[in-house]
Amino acid sequence: MDHRDAPSSHSPQKVRRRRVFYIPGYDPIHPRRYRELYRKEGAAQAAISGYQIDLIGRQGPGTYGWQVTGRIDGTETEAEFDVLVWADIVRDSMKLNIAQTYLLMARTAWTYIASGTLWRLMRLRKGPVIAALYPVGMLILQLILALLLGHILGYVAAFLAGQLPLPGAAAIAYVLVFGATFIVLLGWFRKIDHRLYVYYLMHDYAYSARSKGANPPELEARIALFADQIAEALLSDVDEVLVVGHSSGAHLAVSILADLLRAGRVPRDGPALTFLSLGQVVPMVSFLPDAHRLRRDLQDMSVQSRIAWVDVTAPGDGCAFALCDPVAVSAVAPDSGKNWPLVVSAAFSKTLSPARWKELRWRFFRLHFQYLCAFDQPGDYDYFQITAGPLTLADRYRDRRPSASRIETPVSKYTSITP
Repeated sequence: MDHRDAPSSHSPQKVRRRRVFYIPGYDPIHPRRYRELYRKEGAAQAAISGYQIDLIGRQGPGTYGWQVTGRIDGTETEAEFDVLVWADIVRDSMKLNIAQTYLLMARTAWTYIASGTLWRLMRLRKGPVIAALYPVGMLILQLILALLLGHILGYVAAFLAGQLPLPGAAAIAYVLVFGATFIVLLGWFRKIDHRLYVYYLMHDYAYSARSKGANPPELEARIALFADQIAEALLSDVDEVLVVGHSSGAHLAVSILADLLRAGRVPRDGPALTFLSLGQVVPMVSFLPDAHRLRRDLQDMSVQSRIAWVDVTAPGDGCAFALCDPVAVSAVAPDSGKNWPLVVSAAFSKTLSPARWKELRWRFFRLHFQYLCAFDQPGDYDYFQITAGPLTLADRYRDRRPSASRIETPVSKYTSITP
């Protein structure tokens, strides 16, 4: 049944207890950043919207997480958060030296260009494509600057050494100074990457491109582990199990949930299972030649009726494929129609005050995390009401129409769901 045709007589299910599984994007940072972000931004949103949220850190072995108590619309709720961590995989994939990173850049660019994927992605949204080209352009620029400065300083050194009565002194001086300058400058660029995000983004886009969209073995193993954790929660005494996938975490969540459905691990008499994808970049992977697994998972998730899937993006987020239906644009929507996802906009330019929007407008990476933050002119999207409020995700968006400006044109060149 299509989510837009849900019967109006439905009585919303009150949520008292909830499990939330948050799947971050390609992020090497310790998950405590997400706890502190939730603490800070949740308090800010509660003050703006007039409700109460309190966060308690969680100790002990197992997954990293925290507990939240909320009092929203007169209802008290409890939510237990788990961050499904794959930062170790991310860090391992980033352990490349400078020379290896340049080789990786060349291979990644070739994968997207030769397959025709880059040109098709540009037909959707130019923002994330520019974000993908940014590290390529910056790495090339850094290389040119290192070569140029090395040549200039090497030439000066050669000129000075040429005044000495030593055979070959000028050539030796040029080579030594050029080489030292080249190595030091490239190393300095790498050292300040926490401000430039060049190496970080290069490794991000390269991770899926290495296998042309197929999941590497270590990621498949982690997906299976995450599925086990969610399946266990579905057997617990909670009212809703909410899976949140942000950025690259969105396509991981699609595969995890599709696996659970195919394996019959979503009990009909269990808690509501819902899926919220935020700032998704699904086409960066699903458009690649060997992303058969992801395309199959997208198709399966689009036709099922057990898991409500709401996809939230915003045109102001230049790092996401804003309002692009990930199933439709990947050209895997069945001819008979689909149920999900419900594509809605967080509308940053409206849900943030003019002063706040002006402050954040050009902070692209910060805006990519705005979905997890407070809005000072909130609309119907409120991350904290979704995760700590009394309604399931399905009930909260039951009567919500999809964004009129969503993009559903099938664009992907590769549509096969089997190898």
